[in-house]
Amino acid sequence: MLKKHSKFFESLLLIIDWIVLSVSWISSYYLRMYSGIVPVYKGIPPFEIYLTLLIFIIPLWGVVFKVFGLYRPRRISTRFSEVVDIGKASTFAILILISITYLFRQYDFSRLTFLYFWLINIVFLSLARTLFREFLRLLRKKGYNQRFALVVGTEKSSQDLIDKLQKHPELGIHISGFLSNDTNSIGNEIQRIKVLGKYSEIREIIKKLGIDIVFIALPYHAHSQIKEVLDYIADETVSIMVLPDLFEFATLRGSISEFDGMPLISLRDTPLYGWNIIVKRFLDVVFSSFVLIFTSPVMLLITILIKLSSEGPVLFKQERMGLDGKLFNILKFRTMDVNAEQETGPVWTKKDDPRCTKIGKFLRMTSLDELPQFINVLRGDMSIVGPRPERPVFIENFRNTIPKYMLRHKMKAGITGWAQVSGWRGNTSLEKRIEYDLYYIENWSLFFDLKIIWLTIWNGLINKHAY
Repeated sequence: MLKKHSKFFESLLLIIDWIVLSVSWISSYYLRMYSGIVPVYKGIPPFEIYLTLLIFIIPLWGVVFKVFGLYRPRRISTRFSEVVDIGKASTFAILILISITYLFRQYDFSRLTFLYFWLINIVFLSLARTLFREFLRLLRKKGYNQRFALVVGTEKSSQDLIDKLQKHPELGIHISGFLSNDTNSIGNEIQRIKVLGKYSEIREIIKKLGIDIVFIALPYHAHSQIKEVLDYIADETVSIMVLPDLFEFATLRGSISEFDGMPLISLRDTPLYGWNIIVKRFLDVVFSSFVLIFTSPVMLLITILIKLSSEGPVLFKQERMGLDGKLFNILKFRTMDVNAEQETGPVWTKKDDPRCTKIGKFLRMTSLDELPQFINVLRGDMSIVGPRPERPVFIENFRNTIPKYMLRHKMKAGITGWAQVSGWRGNTSLEKRIEYDLYYIENWSLFFDLKIIWLTIWNGLINKHAY
């Protein structure tokens, strides 16, 4: 019955695509010939000639979409990935169509019509697919169009999988049970799902319960048993998905990619690549330039007050660690006496620190001492948003006592950060600060940066932990 349903929905999707293709092609013809966007100089060609081309367009798109996997079930894939595949398939199909009409032409078709069709086709098909998938999700939430799954393994990774699947009923995947080679666990329930039997019994259980999907979620030390399980179900028509337990070791933005047909598992990566680097750097340059220009009168006043209130330079340079562990000199307005650490050595500033000058206490309390760091941003040493940079002398101790501490250096250091706007600033829990820094790196986006900048401004510059 499930396979009949699958074929029904595949056929329904095919019919929807035919309708959308026809509408897109006809719309492209009228947009080119009658909209007036680009004048028609050689006379408007008959509509019937263009309509005849649909005889080739509909089967061509059907074959190409089939090759690109656009008619297979996509319960677990994202909507964005389907839109990308539609774009790739449509581009490939339109190139074939142009080639056919050029090589075997008896009529000179408008190239602009093909361009309009390519654009409209991608947009309309993407919208139609989104609505269709949303319709299926609503059906599955109500208990229709379900697929039944079996999970091989009862370890943490398999339980995490169950937890995530149960949070997404719109996927329509019903877990029928677990399999385990631990005979003592057979018959028990894990997360209200029963352990049905041993690995060797998988074929009988698949046939008895009408299983459609088998999830293999074995721990890395039991990977030798994967071949055993695959041998048991070699002749079964079920879908097989393997959850790699290596993701247990993933620390930052773990993902799976493909290289020449080979799957590669990334356990650690930075979000700053491609356009992300350009976008973040653009925000840094624009925002820091605006701040430096806007606050220049304030910075001039601070410079005068520092020179009048104490001897020594206006700016204070201190070595900090930034992106990928590279060292740089951070700039701040000097807030302490010259050679303040001569007797104490490198120490953190404390409340009512006697080493601070009178104007220095005010600058620290209001965070105005950090204004010169926008110069660091322009130089490329820092970013507006990112983990706060620390001194190398402290880092050696932190990396030995705080797990994953060094991972915060996979992102450029920032003037403000997610930890700071969340209350973990100054003399607060280092563990919490690292937790928030890593969350920021894992979930980075331009909108996340803008949110942190807004929260920094909204919360104000004065902070009880700033001293």
